Amino acid sequence: MLPNVTLGFNIYDSHLNIKWTYHAAMQLISPNSKLLPNYKCIIQDNLYAVIEELISDIMHQFPILMSLYKIPQLMYGSARVEAEDTNLSSYYQMVPNGIYEYRGILHLLLHFSWRWIGFLVANGMDLDWFLHILVPEYSKKGICFAFIKLFDSSCYNANTGFFFDCIIEFYETVMGNEANVLIFNGDTHSMIILRYLLNTDYKELFGTQKGKVWILTIGMELRYFASKKTWDLQDFHGAISFTIHAKELKGFRQHIQDLKPSDIKEDGFIKDFWTHAFGCAFQDSDLGDGKEYICSGEEKLESLPEYIFPKRVTGHSYSIYNAVYAVAHALQAMYSSTSGRKLVMKEVEKKHHRRGWLALPLSLCNALCQPGTRKKRKEGKPFCCYDCITCPKESISHHKDMADCVKCPDDYYANEDKNTCIPKIISFLSYEEPLGISLGTSALLFSLVTVMILGIFLRYHNTPIVKANNCGLSYMLLISLMLCFLCALLFIGQPKKATCFLQQIAFGIVFTLAVSCVLAKTITVVLIFMATQPGSRLKKCVGNSLACSIVLSCSFLQVSISLVWMATSPPFPDMDMHSVPEVIVLKCNESSPVMFYCVLSYMGFLAIVSFTVAFFARKLPNSFNETKLITFSMLVFCSVWFTFVPTYLSAHGKYIVAVEIFCILSSSAGLLGCLFFPKCYIILLRPELNKKQFLRRKQ
Repeated sequence: MLPNVTLGFNIYDSHLNIKWTYHAAMQLISPNSKLLPNYKCIIQDNLYAVIEELISDIMHQFPILMSLYKIPQLMYGSARVEAEDTNLSSYYQMVPNGIYEYRGILHLLLHFSWRWIGFLVANGMDLDWFLHILVPEYSKKGICFAFIKLFDSSCYNANTGFFFDCIIEFYETVMGNEANVLIFNGDTHSMIILRYLLNTDYKELFGTQKGKVWILTIGMELRYFASKKTWDLQDFHGAISFTIHAKELKGFRQHIQDLKPSDIKEDGFIKDFWTHAFGCAFQDSDLGDGKEYICSGEEKLESLPEYIFPKRVTGHSYSIYNAVYAVAHALQAMYSSTSGRKLVMKEVEKKHHRRGWLALPLSLCNALCQPGTRKKRKEGKPFCCYDCITCPKESISHHKDMADCVKCPDDYYANEDKNTCIPKIISFLSYEEPLGISLGTSALLFSLVTVMILGIFLRYHNTPIVKANNCGLSYMLLISLMLCFLCALLFIGQPKKATCFLQQIAFGIVFTLAVSCVLAKTITVVLIFMATQPGSRLKKCVGNSLACSIVLSCSFLQVSISLVWMATSPPFPDMDMHSVPEVIVLKCNESSPVMFYCVLSYMGFLAIVSFTVAFFARKLPNSFNETKLITFSMLVFCSVWFTFVPTYLSAHGKYIVAVEIFCILSSSAGLLGCLFFPKCYIILLRPELNKKQFLRRKQ
């Protein structure tokens, strides 16, 4: 490459000073001995290119100066936005466009959930670009800024040579802000000012300001300065710095580690570096203040910290390396007259390393909303300042910082923490659980007792106590009570179309039949008493035909209501997913609550009429007068069903069915016990009272 061509170089140290930078620029276009721009007397010293670090204070003026002389400039350092207002053909950036870096920072912020941040920029043009281009992009992703500030040294007081105003503003605006993550877009020069502010002797006036996470853009180096050895690096512990990709150069690391002042005498920089890095002085050197120990030249570079002496190729160094080779390839192409030469750079092998992260710092206007809560914006605050409120019933948030809660599907319910949906359990009153077993067993036992009482009445049907109370109505009442007990079994088990259809119609008709029999008994007793009075014409009305007519007529109306209900909107199997949060309740839907309460109301009306008639006839003089028993039995019956309505409305899930079954059993048992147990007591245990002589003696 470049045969018979020597590519030399000059190095100028700008000392990070604008004046020195422009002085060096004038020297580049002047003779070696004098500062005379536009005059070059030595042909061998041709300037082919300038490799310059991007410094915020000069980046927009220096390229214009060099372009006047058509001198190519290759800029390394910070990532910058492509200049749209200049068409400088000789201006080349060795770093990628800054927009990619900021998008990388955005991904970083989102990854760590840092939403409340501060932004410092060392260049005004970059600040304008950031405000117009990237702030809207960041805002769409939920990032908002505690402050966006231009960072410069304009607060320097030229009269006193002091930065005190700058220090006050920095600590009040930046370090005193509640944002814990700070993005700093700058360069080496602005980094020095930042380190000065963080290590100023006056920082104690503002209290300890630790805990900030700095995100440093490309070009921000923690360079070592011999006069500032005491500067604290703790402020940058945990800082995240973006850098340009650097590929390791074969043999470079070993070459650097083997460097010694005695081996490279033509290198005028190594002794200066050695003196500053190890804090020593060479015997033949005028550097140092006489207090350092003498450099032996055998000190180990490996012992130096990374921020003083990097052991590998840095992003800056790699950019300079590429810039030098870009110039060399351009010259090679020019000398060989090969047009259209394309340089292909191999894609760098990407290595992904997983690193364990520690108790990460937060930078938010407020704490992240945990799963189970959602964001509620604070009035008068930026959009990223919000309160966290618990998700409403049956809703969850399964990620942090969710704007809205998500409602669980109908067959799921929210757990206690409101951060996940759990499948609901299917529930119904079954024969396999204790409640279903006990209610089903009770229904069978009560129906068996009813059958036994019916058998007793049939066996002793010729006795006075059975004959005196209309044995036909007694048989009919016992059969209806047995059916009442058995109809309770229709309410147990998984609801199906047939059982749902039969539940309410069977319940309404058989209970109406039972109450009608009680009403017929009551009316019969009253009419018999009235018919025994002298001159009464009611003797013709008293008989089995009257009782049958009462029972049939009262039952017919209930049957009609039930048939209308079944024909228009019959009950059907249904699933209740909302009454009990954790359960899907299988039930029979009445379909028409109006018809259901019509059935109950009519049954209640018959019961009240029976109770009223029996109450007024309770003192009739008759040895076998059962109006007292009817009064008490109907009082029990009405009490049960009056308490049924509020209990039924307040119950949930399968306990609604359990309440209805309990009312069926208890009201039926009340009628059975109050009306028939006293008679069975006399028939079985006091047969001497079951005689006509006892009846006449009472009369």
